[in-house]
Amino acid sequence: MVVSIPVYFAAKLVKGGAAHFGEAMAATLGGVVVYYIVYFVVAVALGAVIGSSAVAFALLLGLLAWLAVFKGSFHTGWLGAVGIVVVAWIILMVLDLLLVTIFGVKFPSFYPF
Repeated sequence: MVVSIPVYFAAKLVKGGAAHFGEAMAATLGGVVVYYIVYFVVAVALGAVIGSSAVAFALLLGLLAWLAVFKGSFHTGWLGAVGIVVVAWIILMVLDLLLVTIFGVKFPSFYPF
């Protein structure tokens, strides 16, 4: 639920205010579920065929599936879905910085860097 907050504000910003918190929660949960299903199925199914490079392919397809969930949840195009993800990461980093500075509390490590 907490991770849905940056997604909600990002969707509001990208869509010009036409987003709801329920959509953000559904997109956040649905995106994670779809990502792991696609990742697991592709990694296992292709792992036997193409070997260890299946993991990289599964990662790419999982991320595309996650974007597809955002695209469908927020009724936007691919570019809009990418925009929501990028803005949500920026908002999450700013919120994390504020929480650490003010309260000494930190979000779990979501950042790839």
